[in-house]
Amino acid sequence: MSHDPNCIFCKIVAGQIPSKKAFEDEDLIVFHDIQPWAPVHVLIVPKLHIVSHADLGPEHQSLAGKMMVLAPKLMRDLGVSGGFRTLINTGRDGGQEVMHLHMHVMGGPRPWAKG
Repeated sequence: MSHDPNCIFCKIVAGQIPSKKAFEDEDLIVFHDIQPWAPVHVLIVPKLHIVSHADLGPEHQSLAGKMMVLAPKLMRDLGVSGGFRTLINTGRDGGQEVMHLHMHVMGGPRPWAKG
């Protein structure tokens, strides 16, 4: 599996940096954001180091689909019932801060309205 030794998310995947995990399987790790924008804010991160959404190819179709299908299940499991928001920032101009593909999933009252 591809890994970037300088990537903070790769270090979380490898267990070198602790995180508050919400889910993990052979393909994905999900952990709570350390600077949440909503009452429930998790990041769905592939264990495979893919730089951004723009770098997804046909070979990643099932992985990307798995991320999308996991989001509503996680929100239900975490007690979110009134709706949620998914967000994938892509590239520097798209607001991506960590250059490892990840999906923000935010739930709770008005998760898009950062105070």
